[in-house]
Amino acid sequence: MIRYSQASGIARITLHRPEKRNALSPEMIASLRAVLEQSAEDDAIRVVLLTAAEPDFCAGLDLSGLHASAENVLDHIGAARELAEIFLAIRRHPRPVVAAVRGRALGGGCGLATGSDLIVASDSAKFGYPEVNIGFVPAMVMAILRRSVSDKRAFELLATGEVISAAEAHAIGMINRVFPDAEFESNVEKYVANLASKSASSLSLTKNLLYHTDGMTFEAALEAGIHTNALARMTEDARRGFERFTKKRE
Repeated sequence: MIRYSQASGIARITLHRPEKRNALSPEMIASLRAVLEQSAEDDAIRVVLLTAAEPDFCAGLDLSGLHASAENVLDHIGAARELAEIFLAIRRHPRPVVAAVRGRALGGGCGLATGSDLIVASDSAKFGYPEVNIGFVPAMVMAILRRSVSDKRAFELLATGEVISAAEAHAIGMINRVFPDAEFESNVEKYVANLASKSASSLSLTKNLLYHTDGMTFEAALEAGIHTNALARMTEDARRGFERFTKKRE
């Protein structure tokens, strides 16, 4: 259900349940969390690439048997928390997590994509939160979506269940890049290889600071920046970078 490999500093996590449109079962959620933790502990990893077996990226939470597996509200809270831990694992991961979306990313699957640090999509990809259409609530993913788009656009997407194109998702700031279908894989490889070529310590500190300052006042964010600035100066990558820069100037 989850395939994992790593090479050249890139960890590749693939959702592999195509017969169910890669819908997230409890077993998949547990496996996904395990490989995220594995990649986070591997110092050789510089970038994590999250992909899926075609045709769809992820249809969201697997609702089949949802009520049969839970007897009370505490059981449902526990199951929901397991999915929330995936979003937290991505946010806390020391490396950039890139979601590469082909086909549909819906509900929790859309949350999985937008919860990643960067999102690239094929031009035929679709994004949406259709939970309202079955009386469900896109609850946890709401926290992610409202950090990507305006509140009014977020509410419209959540309240109507509208499924939008990759082009529109890009236009409203939900995703980073849109690549032609025919060139999608090659463009994704170039994109993640470029990230993997950057300083690992710089990327890690940048990601940590960006999310650490979420919700801070301007003054508090500047203070956090002061400390990260000082830490960055002490890394081996920065030392070598400063030396190269100085030699070029001379």
